[in-house]
Amino acid sequence: MKPKLLFVSITNKANGAENVLLQAARASNASLLFLKKVESGGLNIPSDQQVEYVSNGSILSGFSRLIKSLSPYRTDHIIFSTHPYLNAFLGFLKRIGYLKSKLIVRECSSVLTRYSGLKKLSYQIAYRLGYPGANLVVCQTSSMRDSFIQHLPYIDKRRVIIQKNPIDIEQNLIKAEEALPAADVAVEFICAAGRLIPEKGFDILIMAFDEIKASHPNLQLLIFGEGPEQTSLQKLISELKLEGRVVLKGWIANPMPYFKHAKACVISSIKEGFPNVLLQMMILNPVIISTNCAGGIDEIPGIYLAEADNVNSLTTAVNTALSTNSNHKDLIMQYVEDRTPEIFIKSILNALV
Repeated sequence: MKPKLLFVSITNKANGAENVLLQAARASNASLLFLKKVESGGLNIPSDQQVEYVSNGSILSGFSRLIKSLSPYRTDHIIFSTHPYLNAFLGFLKRIGYLKSKLIVRECSSVLTRYSGLKKLSYQIAYRLGYPGANLVVCQTSSMRDSFIQHLPYIDKRRVIIQKNPIDIEQNLIKAEEALPAADVAVEFICAAGRLIPEKGFDILIMAFDEIKASHPNLQLLIFGEGPEQTSLQKLISELKLEGRVVLKGWIANPMPYFKHAKACVISSIKEGFPNVLLQMMILNPVIISTNCAGGIDEIPGIYLAEADNVNSLTTAVNTALSTNSNHKDLIMQYVEDRTPEIFIKSILNALV
């Protein structure tokens, strides 16, 4: 009998973790539940997808109302969630007996190595309270699993698995066929995308671009995304006199045409679980530069690798990529072909005991 699945996340913001859940929900014909509905920058959810929003207000109000919203799913379901605080909350509900359904939690990043101080302590408390209630913990890479087991020795490591992030190749190819805006059709550019937060290393990328600008006088750097670092990044652009050369494009619903038409696509992150946008870029562009910001990136064939948090290394990688006339498209496509959403969710359910 086909299992009854529910996918839960904090918001419907179009970030990597949420995109993973949407793909898995579509592949398994399951419902989505979000604690909060965002006003802008949300996932492009198809009209036939069953979705519920717990709150239009704050995330805190979403948490306070979540128990009631979970009532229809308390038994005979498999609940799949992402984000540590939410995972811990659901795990705690399992531990006290409110949830009888099985619980799968996905690690979206290695937060115990990413943060320090009070924030790290809050995660440690959340993990301790909730994660023992999870039936299965899904990590994206072997290094993430190793770190998880090291920091949480009280979790049975047999319940911690590795499952690579999914990518819907066909849908991304379709989205990439959309035309670029008229203002950007004739622009020569490289591009990057992600939340404007320190961990994404966009300041490193901007400084690296400053180093190559003279040898590529017509090239622009386009950065897509929103976040708290926008003001400081714009200030850096001004200090380096890169106005017009480096453009913060903000959030757009479909960056795929930009990925397709860029001279190169760049991942500049300092620390990641695994950057989902990297997979999208790899499908659409043969010239990919990435920092070694997550486990397994150094094993990807055909990409130009740079050290994380290193301006000189990223500068060298970008220069090499732009000056080398090589195409590794076949190698790259072989790497992503076994990452379909159907394989993703089937593999996880097979590991659930």
